[in-house]
Amino acid sequence: MTSVPINVPGGADRCLVMGVVNVTPDSFSDGGLWFDEAAAIRHGLELVQEGADLVDVGGESTRPGAARVSLEEELARVIPVIRALDAEGVPVSVDTMRAEVAKAAVEAGARLVNDVSGGLADPEMPRVVAATGVRYVVMHWRGHSHDMETRAVYTDVVTEVREELSKRVDLVLAEGVTEEQIVLDPGLGFAKNAEHNWAVLAGLPQLADLGYPLLVGASRKRFLGRLLADPDGTPRPFDRSDDATLAVTALAAHAGAWCVRVHEVGPNADAVRVAAAWKRAGANT
Repeated sequence: MTSVPINVPGGADRCLVMGVVNVTPDSFSDGGLWFDEAAAIRHGLELVQEGADLVDVGGESTRPGAARVSLEEELARVIPVIRALDAEGVPVSVDTMRAEVAKAAVEAGARLVNDVSGGLADPEMPRVVAATGVRYVVMHWRGHSHDMETRAVYTDVVTEVREELSKRVDLVLAEGVTEEQIVLDPGLGFAKNAEHNWAVLAGLPQLADLGYPLLVGASRKRFLGRLLADPDGTPRPFDRSDDATLAVTALAAHAGAWCVRVHEVGPNADAVRVAAAWKRAGANT
């Protein structure tokens, strides 16, 4: 099975870096900063200058408790940004759970569909992705944001995530998606508490045994802020957990992750290069 990206540059000798552009007013880490179309486009271009291999454009917040936006609103948020970035030669992915948005995004230039529901939120998604031929990120998911925290119940989180992802892969393959299109995401923070997230990260080798590239999205998530909490228990703010994100990026890249999804691109791009050099040196000794 190949791990070479389809319509996505790089990745042969190091982990890719996916920069985040949230075209939303309510995303957990930077809600509202890039909600304006011009600001979102400008930010996407800046992320590429900082070293992003891909720019992930999303128009719907998936933070815990977030309400869904309408199809029309999501399209209006992301399609102009994707089209403008593609016109500048930026490799773009679309962060969406809706097949109609994915289809329109690919037509506008997106090269990858990043579906946090793994096709569960919209049964049409696998068929649409199969028809486009672009990369498809299938994430481990147990439900929408409004109730996903109640679903964070596991006996063995790594084993269960692996089994549930394997079932999703079988189902999307049955809908026509090819093995070469598939990327897996263990879904850090989605129906998982801090203990679950750390176990999943430690278990990346078991997830990699499924035979597909892995995308890791730990950037600024709450489990990092809680790890770095003040002595009184106050969690570290999202935008002050970037150093911890760097540590996860380096470790995930060294463990063989295909891509990391991050908010602060420059330092993370450096981290994956360090991890790549470390692995090369190890291979030569």
